[in-house]
Amino acid sequence: MSAPKTSKQEECEAEALKSDPEDDGEGKPEEGGALQAKMSLLNGITVIVGSIIGSGIFVSPTGVLKYTGSVNASLLVWIASGVFSMIGAYCYAELGTMIRLSGADYAYIMETFGPFAAFIRLWIECMIVRPCSQAIVALTFSTYVLKPMFPECDPPNEATRLLAACCILLLTFVNCWSVRAATRVQDWFTYAKLLALFIIIAAGAYQLCKGKTEHFSFEGTSNDVTSIALSFYSGLFAYNGWNYLNFIIEELKDPVKNLPRAIAISCALVTLVYTLTNIAFFTTLSPTEVLGSAAVAVTFAERLFGWFALSIPLFVAASTFGAVNGVLLTSSRLFYAGAAQGQMPEMLTMVTTRATPAPAVLAVALLSLVYLTVSDIYALINYVGFATWLSIGAAVVCLPVLRYTRPDLERPIKVNMFFPIVYIICTILVVSVPAVASPQETGIGCLMILTAVPFYLLLVEPRTRIRGLDFITNAATHLVQKLTLAVRPKMK
Repeated sequence: MSAPKTSKQEECEAEALKSDPEDDGEGKPEEGGALQAKMSLLNGITVIVGSIIGSGIFVSPTGVLKYTGSVNASLLVWIASGVFSMIGAYCYAELGTMIRLSGADYAYIMETFGPFAAFIRLWIECMIVRPCSQAIVALTFSTYVLKPMFPECDPPNEATRLLAACCILLLTFVNCWSVRAATRVQDWFTYAKLLALFIIIAAGAYQLCKGKTEHFSFEGTSNDVTSIALSFYSGLFAYNGWNYLNFIIEELKDPVKNLPRAIAISCALVTLVYTLTNIAFFTTLSPTEVLGSAAVAVTFAERLFGWFALSIPLFVAASTFGAVNGVLLTSSRLFYAGAAQGQMPEMLTMVTTRATPAPAVLAVALLSLVYLTVSDIYALINYVGFATWLSIGAAVVCLPVLRYTRPDLERPIKVNMFFPIVYIICTILVVSVPAVASPQETGIGCLMILTAVPFYLLLVEPRTRIRGLDFITNAATHLVQKLTLAVRPKMK
């Protein structure tokens, strides 16, 4: 989708480069514009933790319990799902330090299987999964902010969607302003959600000291293989986001050292927090109460905290606000990576004088706002949810394939092949069981994924690409450069 640079665009780049930003403590961008490595190890940890922990653990951690049938079995699934995510993260550590490009699994699939497979991954993630997810989390945020004003009923749909749009627009401004501002938002809201969970865990520990263990047993554990597999699907969905730091690896300081450290610390921390939070819930609530509660953390707090229970909805709102920021921060880099490979409009490669990919951030925000107008966006996520695991599994497949086809690549981290093999086998099971259990949803999801094919042939593939698009794309790129004072990143 890229086109040759025009003289107008060159003039825009020169004009943008003359407009140095005010000193905001971030330093001056390199000539030519570029994403800059400004994120520390702590920033990396908060990006992962903040992206994984959304509203689910506060609102409805019931999927695992529903399919396992017992409290103890559900706790084992939470732990196993965390360990499984750590294995995948360990594989991604080698891929991320070997291919140090923004885009994560998109970049790895591009390197291993070529542009067509990479475009399918890019299409479904950019056009449906990421903007839908952001819209849903923003709706959850607005629901919990408005809930105290409507204690006896649900907040009005129009007010909820309007506040969700305001949330997205505010964080879009922050992410366009500077990377440092975006990471600070991520840091502080991650601290807020961890504080809330630590309060719940402390209350649970107090209950355990009082001997409240009557709900912990294996009684009622399901023996059905499909149910157990679906419980893992629910557990792994709760850990989704462990690979988000790989999407912005170009902006991480010393990625060879900090990427594996951030992944290891984050995955271990989230696994511990998730497990202890579920233990805390079951010290006070029975399995029936957990399954029947619309907001488990609120029900738990009402039993133990008295008036302080009113703070839990605010903590859930803070958690979802940080999650929206994390999705926006990482998703924009996926758009940027696709444009850098010529598979999305060239304007999305532009970087402002503040070293932020503002056009890509605006693209994510615009799509998210569009999905806020869809009546049932949850159905779209259900239809293509398995595509996320397919793409992550395909990225892990890249590891053994590149070992064979590209032994010359530098590998600062080299994992034992046992781990990717185990992860690939488990991913096949995780994807196939829900496909058998819900063939209609899977079929619709596959059709949605295949919509990438005509777009690839008409807009990307050089031999079949529609002629005459260059004039339109050049004009659009010129306009975006003027509006955002953006330039092409300096090629590495």
